[in-house]
Amino acid sequence: MRRNSNSSINLVSAGEEGTLEYRIQHVMEDHDSKVISAWHDIPLYVLDEFSNKPTGLLNFVCEIPRCSRKKFEIATKEPGNPIKQDEKKGVLREFKKGDIFFNYGCFPRTWEDPEHSHPDTGCAGDNDPLDVCEIGMRIVPTGDVRQVKVLGVLAMIDDGETDWKVIAIDADDRWAPELNDVEDVERLLPGVVDSIREWFRTYKIPDGKPPNVFGLGERCMPRTYAMKVINECYLAWKTLVSNASLGGEVPRNLSVSKLTDLMAELEPDHVLSASDHLEATSDGEAEDYPASLIA
Repeated sequence: MRRNSNSSINLVSAGEEGTLEYRIQHVMEDHDSKVISAWHDIPLYVLDEFSNKPTGLLNFVCEIPRCSRKKFEIATKEPGNPIKQDEKKGVLREFKKGDIFFNYGCFPRTWEDPEHSHPDTGCAGDNDPLDVCEIGMRIVPTGDVRQVKVLGVLAMIDDGETDWKVIAIDADDRWAPELNDVEDVERLLPGVVDSIREWFRTYKIPDGKPPNVFGLGERCMPRTYAMKVINECYLAWKTLVSNASLGGEVPRNLSVSKLTDLMAELEPDHVLSASDHLEATSDGEAEDYPASLIA
């Protein structure tokens, strides 16, 4: 099986690093370095190059590398959605708690809808792409796009908003062949999930804020549940860009691409039903999907 590569995506920086003007922009090398949005133009699901079927992997955009603390994020309100260092009242933000110990970023083509209250958390989304904690050994640079395996998800509640934290691992990591679900992480890498939960619980305390809380009994939900959350956030994103394409109002000053301007086609319908298929085939009957999708 050969999976699609992101090798044609390059990164271009503008402005001086460590300033409010610094930006990292994704461009397409084979399209005369056309500017693309890390949020809207990079596909979410990785498809097999020949069969066009899902491989079970997803594209992950790294914003904050492991062993660093500068709070880089996709600028969802700027044209082209470059990556910038977050700021508050003109001051560049860093994690006061210290360096983060995993690669932190998001899934493209996802959106946590602030108008939708999730039935399992009772809270609406945080108006951002879906967050990802990649637990591999590689330090992934800001802006890099890596293909990852989804392992589970934590339901963090931040200031009354649902802020999912998907646990994933780089498909090329040494541990990737042995990790297929959150129970494998708990068995082979004990303490990793607990440490991620505690990092997010306490990281705002140095700013004088109370600890964050978690829904679902603080449990890290398994891969099948995580895939459903991802699918829901993909569909929310699709609705967002579809409304923008029809001239509808874009909420909260977001910079949203029109469907006709996307550099990559929308995911095929057979991919969108993947998470429902996961639950239906939990007994191992994979039907038309590769084994990696139900791992």
